[in-house]
Amino acid sequence: MSRAAELAAVLETRDSLAIVCHDNPDPDCLASALALEAIADDVGVGEVAIAYGGDISHQQNRAFVSVLEIPLQTLDGIELDDYDAVAFVDHSQPGANTELPETVHPEIVVDHHPGDPIEGAFVDVRVDYGATVTIFVEYLEELGIEPTPRLASALLFALHRERLDYVRRPTRREYEAALAVYPEAELEALDQLYGSAFSAATLDAIGRAIATRQRQGSSMVATVGRTPETDALPQAADYLLNLENVDTVLVYGVVDDAIRLSARSIDPEIDIGEALEAGFDELGSAGGHHDMAGGRIELAAIVDDVDPEARELLTVVGSRLPDRFFEALEAEG
Repeated sequence: MSRAAELAAVLETRDSLAIVCHDNPDPDCLASALALEAIADDVGVGEVAIAYGGDISHQQNRAFVSVLEIPLQTLDGIELDDYDAVAFVDHSQPGANTELPETVHPEIVVDHHPGDPIEGAFVDVRVDYGATVTIFVEYLEELGIEPTPRLASALLFALHRERLDYVRRPTRREYEAALAVYPEAELEALDQLYGSAFSAATLDAIGRAIATRQRQGSSMVATVGRTPETDALPQAADYLLNLENVDTVLVYGVVDDAIRLSARSIDPEIDIGEALEAGFDELGSAGGHHDMAGGRIELAAIVDDVDPEARELLTVVGSRLPDRFFEALEAEG
């Protein structure tokens, strides 16, 4: 039995399903949720809800939800106990990248990120794939489910944003998946998504990252300061990676009560996910792929010996975090 058939068999025994995206979901996560919803509908699951934590601040992600009319619910507005099954898409670790507590264990997990093994009725984690939607395109093909133009558009955009646009270590599977869904996609909708505008807060954050950049060899660290938009960090990291002779970037900032990290690397000798985990995982949670990674650190882990009234917290963070990152890169190298 194929993995797709195994997933369908699990869903056939459920009357309702809650699909939980990771916090601040991106197109890979959201399109994966739509694909799982389509499979659930095909096998007769009566009620399906898609929920998320955090907020959606990236301008393209907001446009993605609006243009494709994705019916999202916030985690604090949904009762998971009312559903027969809970599914995680594009993440797998309970409590690691979601507002849900660690006590919530999913029955269904589909992901491409590395992490500790997890048990469930159906778990499919493929770290050798470049995107979670690639796995779902294979499921749809194996089950003979023809994607609607809306779903095909979502899958195609997610494939491009996750891997193909930046040529960030896409596998052959991402190109094959894009070819599979391209015929049904509405290219006008994709034009709308690519034409979405920056918010003022995102533009300000990128500007602060440019102004505060610190460089050591071909590596760079910068801060966006305090920002309400978590999604501004990866956008700033992507922007700084365009600088000549820079191949590795870390951008950090304070969002709410935590320090957020976003890192990128095009250096084939550096696994940025392992470097971030080695440098910061003991302070919170950090990790990711060979070329892109992220993390979250509670402020207390960095400034626990500093009186918040005595000094500006960002000054303290900025004096400690870059050195830690450069040391982690040196160890990785």
